[in-house]
Amino acid sequence: MSTNSNKKKQVKAGLKRRGNLLAAALRPPVRTYPQARSPEPAADAGADEIAPSKVPRLVESPVFLLCPQRSGSTLLRVLLNSHSQIRAPHELHLRHLRVRPGRDFAVDVMGELGLDVRELEYMLWDGVLRFELQRSGKAQIVDKTPSNALVWRRLSAAWPRARYIFLLRHPAAIVQSVLARRENAVRDEVVPEVLRYARDIEAARHELPGLTVRYEELTAEPDRVTKEVCSFLDVEWERSMLDYGRHDHGPYRPYFGDWSENLRSGTVRAARPLPGAAEVPPELREVAAAWGYLGRA
Repeated sequence: MSTNSNKKKQVKAGLKRRGNLLAAALRPPVRTYPQARSPEPAADAGADEIAPSKVPRLVESPVFLLCPQRSGSTLLRVLLNSHSQIRAPHELHLRHLRVRPGRDFAVDVMGELGLDVRELEYMLWDGVLRFELQRSGKAQIVDKTPSNALVWRRLSAAWPRARYIFLLRHPAAIVQSVLARRENAVRDEVVPEVLRYARDIEAARHELPGLTVRYEELTAEPDRVTKEVCSFLDVEWERSMLDYGRHDHGPYRPYFGDWSENLRSGTVRAARPLPGAAEVPPELREVAAAWGYLGRA
């Protein structure tokens, strides 16, 4: 190859390098964003800190069953799920479905649409309910996750037209049930946990319209109580609801709901006798009285 040819190639390569340097100098600076963090799921903040959502919902009026743990919510769920127009799936744990922006610019971009992380989470939750409702082919959906009681203000903000069923059980009976069911449960830890749920539920009962149902009455008179619930939901009562064992309700296992043999039996069984007044922990006496249990034993 000639010397002149090599010189021409070197000149071209030099021009290309200078052109690249010039283009880089004229290119606008690229903003870098650190990895964005999503806040941990938490219980409700104060009522004044949660603004109502302005985003239209795909499911405008879902039903939320607000209840403590071990209060018979799975039993009520499968009874409702046995109705031809009501879909009551296993626990959905919506509060643990979180939006995590991958970069801070994603927050900026969504902010231009008027959507913050909280609104995006509402949209995610709404999409899950819509997906499950469409999948079932039914008209109404009921979410019975007990921990919803801890975020009822967020649910109310996300769905201004939501409906609520408050499922109560004798607080001392809840403590007994948790101690019997949960491995390595400690009474001194269970009582404050039950009290936390009870206080949130009682606050929700004062702020939100809804229907109150008692577990003890549900097990003693399932036909009467399910008729009341159907009336509240504006659907006709169906006797086949009581024979819930004939219907498919998905898996019975931890984090999905109750998985006890009583529940798996497919028939409604009577609740245990109410605890006596002396069996009510002092911390739960006020709640037991507010729920109408003291004096019933």
